[in-house]
Amino acid sequence: MLAQPEDLPRAFAHTWGARDAVALAEMFTPDAEFLSLTGGIAEGREAIAELLAGELAGAFARARLVTGKTKVRPIGADVAVVSQRFVLSGIVNADGSDAGRIGALLCATMGRFGGGWQIVAAQFVVEA
Repeated sequence: MLAQPEDLPRAFAHTWGARDAVALAEMFTPDAEFLSLTGGIAEGREAIAELLAGELAGAFARARLVTGKTKVRPIGADVAVVSQRFVLSGIVNADGSDAGRIGALLCATMGRFGGGWQIVAAQFVVEA
């Protein structure tokens, strides 16, 4: 769990860089929903970990996230929406070549549960 919604961008980028799909999935509630950069959809923490593990071992095996602009929108005391822009570099094409850099947006609806914040639903998409 995260102490505050504002902690998500840095924690997500750091954990992504460590290629730790299980730790990334722990940022989600057990029944969370996730749409990934590749268009994969997962429901539940275990499925999210599996999806991310596949992506981090494949196209994103060398990828790095650099944080950009963050926006946190509180919706009451226990819910917030976090929008985080990233620059993603080091993407690997199917032939092993570098695919260059892209802009990406993580939009996460978070809730406060007990002692911290977790993602209830998130979309991690390529920015147009």
